[in-house]
Amino acid sequence: MHFTHLVATRLLPGALRPIYDKVVAGERILEEEALTLFKHNDVNALGTIANVLRERKNGNVATYIRNLYVNYSNHCILNCQFCAFGAKKRDPHAFELSIEEIAQKVRKGLEHGINEVHMVGGLHPNLPAQWYLDLLGTLRALDEQLFLKAFTAIEIRHLAERIFKKPILETLQLLRQAGLGALTGGGAEIFDDGVRDRICRGKESAEEWLEVHEIWHGMGMPSTATMLFGHVETLEQRVDHLRQLRDLQDRTKGFTAFIPFAFAPETTDMAHIPPTTAADELRTLAVSRIFLDNFDHITAYWISFGLPLASLALNYGVDDLHGTIMEEKIFHMAGAKTPIAQKQEAFEKAIREAGREPVPRDTKYNRLPTLGQPAKALSHEGAGA
Repeated sequence: MHFTHLVATRLLPGALRPIYDKVVAGERILEEEALTLFKHNDVNALGTIANVLRERKNGNVATYIRNLYVNYSNHCILNCQFCAFGAKKRDPHAFELSIEEIAQKVRKGLEHGINEVHMVGGLHPNLPAQWYLDLLGTLRALDEQLFLKAFTAIEIRHLAERIFKKPILETLQLLRQAGLGALTGGGAEIFDDGVRDRICRGKESAEEWLEVHEIWHGMGMPSTATMLFGHVETLEQRVDHLRQLRDLQDRTKGFTAFIPFAFAPETTDMAHIPPTTAADELRTLAVSRIFLDNFDHITAYWISFGLPLASLALNYGVDDLHGTIMEEKIFHMAGAKTPIAQKQEAFEKAIREAGREPVPRDTKYNRLPTLGQPAKALSHEGAGA
């Protein structure tokens, strides 16, 4: 028996040893085993198990991306209880950017070395179809190497059904031709119908979210997957959410990464719910790494967790810290106290402090060479992952 395996087996609580043995052997854990992990109080033991998969898939490397977040508008026809971002046109916090305003933000981002624009918005009631195509085309023309990652599954359904008035596949094909390179993973929340009725009534169902990503993957295109946790969901519902993502990934292999978010309740209609704990955040990241064996990457979204905890999470199965962002509105409008941007130097310092090797990446998680002159982050005013 390998020495480190022998030590880990002796130190792990008895209930976790069979799960650890399965992971070491490359076997898939079951839903009931994932629930056992979620209910276990020894977070460090979970990290030990999760790091077996992290190291197997990614070695000692941890990545980040030089990106820019843009929210083109927060006008939205929905009234999700967990959301402080969406607005009606006459609300004081409502905003809508022009294509030129967005292009100007991206030009500034390019000056600072970004290679990805991450763009989401509300479900705008009346922006025309051509506006979205012109937006993508304008940004693509700024730099053909710039990767455009945009729109959540619910935005795509809204565009297809109300704006383009075309089938989802045809809508996605038009957006791809205009320059769309990847879908964001936002809008997944928790897949359970009862939970969705309580926190985002009227939003698409789990089946509808999964359908959009499956169609996009069928076109040979990538996306990320997310989970919003720490509100009204049960541990069983978290596991079921992970199970549905794992099942789709088995079919399509189109997800590049899983990005869980901790719910920020402060300024939402659910402000009475206490924020989740750091232990629960680390536990969720670790269990996600262990259960989602067909996902290559687990990202700790520092806007949600904070950079210090995200750095710590690199020892709990995480191998990516997301990006420089440069703008973030969605979590901060909900009450997040984290910064709105990070410099490349901050990522590299946080990654080295966790004992990992920092490496920049692109949208598809391909590793990039480190630039001789680190890119700077803009300090300006975002989520969807």
